[in-house]
Amino acid sequence: MPTQTPVRRRLSPLPGLIPGLILLVAVLAVIKWIDPFAPKELHVPDTPDWVEEELLPINPYSRPGTPLEQVNGIVIHYVGNPGTTAEQNHSYFKNLAQTGETYASSHFLIGLDGEIIQNVPLDEIAYCSNQRNDDTISIECCHPDESGSFNQATYDSLVRLTRWLMEQYGLDRDQVIRHYDVTGKICPRSFVEHPETWETFLDDISK
Repeated sequence: MPTQTPVRRRLSPLPGLIPGLILLVAVLAVIKWIDPFAPKELHVPDTPDWVEEELLPINPYSRPGTPLEQVNGIVIHYVGNPGTTAEQNHSYFKNLAQTGETYASSHFLIGLDGEIIQNVPLDEIAYCSNQRNDDTISIECCHPDESGSFNQATYDSLVRLTRWLMEQYGLDRDQVIRHYDVTGKICPRSFVEHPETWETFLDDISK
């Protein structure tokens, strides 16, 4: 009668590992929850009703869709095209998706009548402030002539929008800067060539 070799059953290690894995996941979750250095989700405020939302299409040239993970400042710009409207500058940003001639956009555009257009969501970067794109909100302002000075309607909307952003992100006046302060570019022209008007603006947003 042939001798039968006993069958050795291999015990699966999974039953013993599952409780350990569950415990490990739970510990890691607790560590992330209490870790003060863990990345925090960016607060994205609702767009106020006095801002017109006209978001650009996702494209490589004006709205790449790259997440904006922190907001450490607000950068003020001027469009550099005297007499153009907010809608015209918005159309320029939008058309870059087809022309691909450069990389340019801003989170907001303020027009000659004080209208405000939002081009890019506040949780995405805009192509406006060079090396500060990654941690700032950008505001472009229209101006009637070559001096770059803003008329009263544009200026008042700039003050209003900047104050609102400061409140939403807990920023102070030292975190509101000119494009000039990032790269040395003469932008916005009137605030660079006439520093006293910049100081007046900082006083106005601090009231």
